[in-house]
Amino acid sequence: MAELKTKITNQSAKDFLSKIEPESKRIDGLALLEMFEKVTGEKAVMWGTSIVGFGKYHYKSERSTQEGDWMLVGFSPRKQNLSLYIMHGNNNSTALLEKLGKHKRSGGIGGCLYINKLSDVDQAVLAQLIEKSLHYMKKTHK
Repeated sequence: MAELKTKITNQSAKDFLSKIEPESKRIDGLALLEMFEKVTGEKAVMWGTSIVGFGKYHYKSERSTQEGDWMLVGFSPRKQNLSLYIMHGNNNSTALLEKLGKHKRSGGIGGCLYINKLSDVDQAVLAQLIEKSLHYMKKTHK
């Protein structure tokens, strides 16, 4: 079985985010850090070189021999957009997603939420989506 490349590192999430360019993406990344920490009550941990994660669970694939640890929720300030790993448990959140503002989604049950910049979305609604995903993941992965 191949070893997963994306795993917890000792890198500081705040240090990582403080170096993001352009400045607008850095400001959004630091604001997301604060929002996720407040909503989750968890300290940020770097997963690989570019994902900021909160909480952790162990998974085992039902279709293969793959297993490992992964974050409960997280985000990454990618070049194109802010990628948020918060869609678990939010597939039936149509009303919230309609109130969120400008965004895109990918994938099925565990897809990502993509936003260009935080000012494009209602941050209170975003916080609700983070919280809903966190509760779902904690309930599902005890």
